[in-house]
Amino acid sequence: MPEIKFETAMKKLEKIVEELEKGELDIDKSLEIFEEGIKMSRVCSKKLTEAEQKIEKLTKGENGQLVAELFPTETDSQDDDIPF
Repeated sequence: MPEIKFETAMKKLEKIVEELEKGELDIDKSLEIFEEGIKMSRVCSKKLTEAEQKIEKLTKGENGQLVAELFPTETDSQDDDIPF
């Protein structure tokens, strides 16, 4: 299964929420799209966590100047050749 982009997952999740809020679906269809919504929610959460781990933080270097550092991630050492 190809990796889903954050924006795609958010759009799918928004459509699912709209459909569920209408209240016009039968219980089986509601459960089906609810499950898909949970999957999309998890994709979004994972992508946000990954992005948060890569956000640069500003710190002071030895000479007092601001320098940029990347937050360390659990997968940095394992996935150095995999683009975000």
